[in-house]
Amino acid sequence: MPEILKSDANSSEKEIISRAVEILADGGIIAYPTETFYGLGADATNKKSIEKIFSVKGRDFKNPISLIIGKRDDIYSLVKDVPESAKKLMDTFWPGALTIVFAASDKVLPALTAGSGKIGLRISSHPIAQAIVQKLKKPLTATSANLSGSPECSTADEVIKQIGNKVDAIGDWGKTPGGKASTIIDVTCSPATILREGAISRQAIKKYIG
Repeated sequence: MPEILKSDANSSEKEIISRAVEILADGGIIAYPTETFYGLGADATNKKSIEKIFSVKGRDFKNPISLIIGKRDDIYSLVKDVPESAKKLMDTFWPGALTIVFAASDKVLPALTAGSGKIGLRISSHPIAQAIVQKLKKPLTATSANLSGSPECSTADEVIKQIGNKVDAIGDWGKTPGGKASTIIDVTCSPATILREGAISRQAIKKYIG
């Protein structure tokens, strides 16, 4: 069974976040809450950890994995270019459930881009996801904490049922909002293209970038 990370009378939230980061820094895999569903977290600069993510999910290496970053300036080492459309979207929807797809820099591991040369990034609006990635000081994988093709999980118990025996730890911070996954928009083309309409509607995005 995985280690269950939960703040209680014996462990403060700060201690639990520190433990989650310790596991990630050691190459481990954790499940953590986001503003949509529970995500599957690994240090995105660790090749072996990324390979574990694919194994845990039973995911095809042809599918890319998006990342959560701690602050806006963190994008510049990960991408080749930040178009004006992306700046408008970041100003409006970050932190939040909008994954923006950029042309990836050479620092991004190829396994994350699935050979596409592109990487999806967002800043999470969930305080725990934010705290973990900011303390880790490295980008964090943001793929959903479930088996590929199975329903996304909005509670730690749901994560345990699907992949509990495959991860190192599960951070139990209660139920996430659920609903729809993050919206994904590709800004490497003009006009920008919505690849998946999710928590942020097409109409809301068109309002800002047409």
